[in-house]
Amino acid sequence: MTESSYNLVHSEFGKPQSVLQYQQSALQPLNQGEALIEMLYSNINPSDMGMIAGSYGKLKELPATAGREGVGRIVEINGASQLKVGDVVKMPESQGVWRSHVTAPTEELFQIPAELDPKQAATLFINPTTAFMLLESFVDLKPGDWIIQNAANSQVGLWVIQLASQKGIKTINVVRRDGLESELKKLGADYVIVDNKDYPKSLKELTGGAKPKLALNSVGGESVSNMIKTLADGGICVTFGGMVGDPIRFPTRFLIFNDVQLRGFWMDKWMRTHSREDVDALYQKVYNCVTEHKIETPIEAIYPLKDFQSALDAFQQPRMGKVLFKS
Repeated sequence: MTESSYNLVHSEFGKPQSVLQYQQSALQPLNQGEALIEMLYSNINPSDMGMIAGSYGKLKELPATAGREGVGRIVEINGASQLKVGDVVKMPESQGVWRSHVTAPTEELFQIPAELDPKQAATLFINPTTAFMLLESFVDLKPGDWIIQNAANSQVGLWVIQLASQKGIKTINVVRRDGLESELKKLGADYVIVDNKDYPKSLKELTGGAKPKLALNSVGGESVSNMIKTLADGGICVTFGGMVGDPIRFPTRFLIFNDVQLRGFWMDKWMRTHSREDVDALYQKVYNCVTEHKIETPIEAIYPLKDFQSALDAFQQPRMGKVLFKS
C-alpha cells in the first residue's frame, strides 16, 4: 500500500498563490470497507479560489487540502465491494482532491463509466450539473424559446450553449471581450454580444421581436441589470455567481411593469439537500451527454501537483478551457 499522499494544503485563508503549500502526509491503513484511490486528474474551479480565500459560502476546517472536483483510480480495496481495483471513481470532495492519494469508504464512491475519458470526467461534477439545473429548474423551456446568459465563455456558459442547442433552445451569449464569437458559435451559440449598456435596446432586431424567458447571471453589477432589461414579461433571472463582486442594482420598473423575477441557485446546496439517488441520476444525465451527444469541456492545460504555482497562474489568464492537475 502507498504510505503517503502529496497534497496542496492551506493552514490559513488567503490568496491561493500565497497560502497553498505542497506537503507530504501519511496515509492510514485501510479499514474494512475502504478503498485507496490514486488521483488521475483534478480540476481548478473559481469556487476553489473562494474556498481557499475564505470568501465562499461553505468553508473547510483548517488545515485543509484544497480542491473540490476530480477523479481517481482505485488501487486497493479492503473487504467486499461492487467496486474493484482499477475502477475510476469520483474523488470525495470533503477531503479535498488536490492530492495524489486518498482513502474513502467504498459505499460513498461514485463510479465513472469506463468509456469516459478521465480528463473529461474530472470536469463533470460542478459546471455541467449546474448548467443542467439552470436550464431545467426555473422555466419550462420549449424548442424555439430564447435565453440570455453573461460570462458565456465560462465553463457553465459553454455547457449551457451546448445543452440548449441539443434542446432547440436559442441562446444570446454576453461576453466581456472581443474574439470569442467564432468559438462559441461552433458550440451552438446563436448570438454572441460584448457586454455594454446599449445592446438591450437593439436585441429584438436579432431575435425577431422574441424576448428571453430566462437570464443566467454569474457576473453581477451592471451586466445583470442589462440582461434583466431584455427579459419577457414574467421572465426569470437566476444568479449563481458573482465574478465582479459588484452589487446587483435591480431596475425597479421591470419588476413593476414586467413582473420580472430574481432567483438564486447554489449547486452545493442542491447536492446537500437531495438523495444519493437524485445526485447519481443527475451525474448519469451528464455522462450521457458526453458519450451520446459528444459534448465536451475544453482542456487548456494540465500540470503536476507540485507545479501548482504555474497552474494557478494559467488559471488566471483569459482562456476557453479548464486547467487540470495530475498527480
